[in-house]
Amino acid sequence: MPTPTSARPDCTQTKVTRVRAGAIAAHAEADYVAEETPVALEFNGISHATMLATPADLEDFAVGFSLSEGIIDNVSDVRGIDILPQCGGIVVQLEISTACEVRLKTRRRAMAGRTGCGLCGVETLPEVLRPVAPVTNGAPTRIQAVLAAMRDMRARQALHDITGATHAAGWAGADGAVALVREDVGRHNALDKLVGALARQAMHAGDGIVLVSSRASFEMVQKTAAAGVAVLAAVSAPTALAIRLATDANVTLLGFLREDSATLYSHPERIIT
Repeated sequence: MPTPTSARPDCTQTKVTRVRAGAIAAHAEADYVAEETPVALEFNGISHATMLATPADLEDFAVGFSLSEGIIDNVSDVRGIDILPQCGGIVVQLEISTACEVRLKTRRRAMAGRTGCGLCGVETLPEVLRPVAPVTNGAPTRIQAVLAAMRDMRARQALHDITGATHAAGWAGADGAVALVREDVGRHNALDKLVGALARQAMHAGDGIVLVSSRASFEMVQKTAAAGVAVLAAVSAPTALAIRLATDANVTLLGFLREDSATLYSHPERIIT
């Protein structure tokens, strides 16, 4: 297991006792665990959501969450971001455009998120199942590029290698070359961080591939479609609702990406050999 070369906010050292082949080690040893911190998002002074997240890449997380939740339409709607540690957690204060603030006030929700949960506290079912515009781009993508990208993303999960406790979301071009990877203890958080990074770096993401080291829930499809990306590849299984949403949103959904195998669940015509 790799050892961090310098102090980092997303993990901490602890003492553990190993059990191997049923035998308990005589001595404790050092290990690393992922940090999980309450992160509160405020928009123009309005407290909107509190999530448990890994305290890294929080600007990306805030922008990605705002985009995928429909709070903003473009990264240019964010006028500024301040990150303030307080009360044992972190408050991320975003200044957004007046038009976005007005819209937010019509969609107020008080959400106290658990790890990996993006739905806690949503007040109405239509808010959960809000429609997303179908993805209009997405060039044919070779299956070998998707498989290679997933293998490459796994090799880039530095925090997971240290702690074993985090998910990852990555973006690769149509050629399978991975350009961005974001990690978090929550799979939804990792994807929000990725969406935010794509937006903040003004990357043309549409013809690429979103990769997630988890199952594919409908929310993961929702966030991918909101980012305008036409291919979502997951290590594990999708849900039936995720497949229906991917079909409606013109997203190619792949699951069970393991070594050289995968299962295509929607719009298989986009994947070629």
